[in-house]
Amino acid sequence: MKLRRVRTADGIEVQACDSGGSWQTVTDRTALGGRVFDSGWELARADEHLENSATLLPFQPASFRDFMLYEQHVLDASRGLLRRLHPRQARVVMTVETLTRRTFPLLKPKPLFYNQPIYYMSNALTFVPSGTGIVAPPYTRALDYELEIGFVLKRELFNATAGEALQAIGAFVVLNDLSARDVQRAEMDSGFGPQKSKHFATSLSEVAVTADEILPRIDALRGTVKINGTTVSTVSSAGMQHSIGEILAHASRGETLRPGELFATGTLPGGSGMETGHWLERGDVLELGIGGIGSIQHAIL
Repeated sequence: MKLRRVRTADGIEVQACDSGGSWQTVTDRTALGGRVFDSGWELARADEHLENSATLLPFQPASFRDFMLYEQHVLDASRGLLRRLHPRQARVVMTVETLTRRTFPLLKPKPLFYNQPIYYMSNALTFVPSGTGIVAPPYTRALDYELEIGFVLKRELFNATAGEALQAIGAFVVLNDLSARDVQRAEMDSGFGPQKSKHFATSLSEVAVTADEILPRIDALRGTVKINGTTVSTVSSAGMQHSIGEILAHASRGETLRPGELFATGTLPGGSGMETGHWLERGDVLELGIGGIGSIQHAIL
């Protein structure tokens, strides 16, 4: 089932779309069978900061944790960062990899990446919906996109097993973690993780899709990145270092996770300009899509 919010003369309402393809107003939350509306969380939470937006977020995240689940993304993004910002280092790395036929050791994720799920917490109050024009912050000259899979909780978790964690997922969305790459490296080297490089804006697809439709094929989703109508990259959800259930179980260790909290997989391999060399420029139209979930589109202003 697909879910969205729309603005009407009477305010904001929730609509649902089943396999028949028609959108209907949801008047009875219990009719959804608990697939989304558990423990008092409602998809139609108010988001006053978007009251003048033509398109609405499918829900307003209560918080946002972004994981890093794909080793290949880390490797290719590290190479791309060097090519864009540190070309001399890039040439050295490329030469060493060519001669040794092995990955340059410093490009690999830190050991903790392999031992447990890792994530950072971003700004849940700067989410914007698909269709919003994006202006790069004044402190960056390297605006980038990151195509990710997001998922929101419908019920509380605490010290959960991986199986229990999966049962608590309400819906999936397409997520774009906008990034200022020239700022990010220094922030990461600080030991505190990303700050101004990430917190200025993140976006979601207009539609959320209930977990029962996505979880059975979570490792087989495919997506595309288009810039100005041209496909510049195709991506796959295969190859996660840790499963969706495992990362939620980890996040719930000794910590209560509540309905409405949002999580993401991190960038799918090939889902960022830093990896492919297709960086954003003013005037571009960006479209990120994942089959079965939806898409995000932005004009870069």
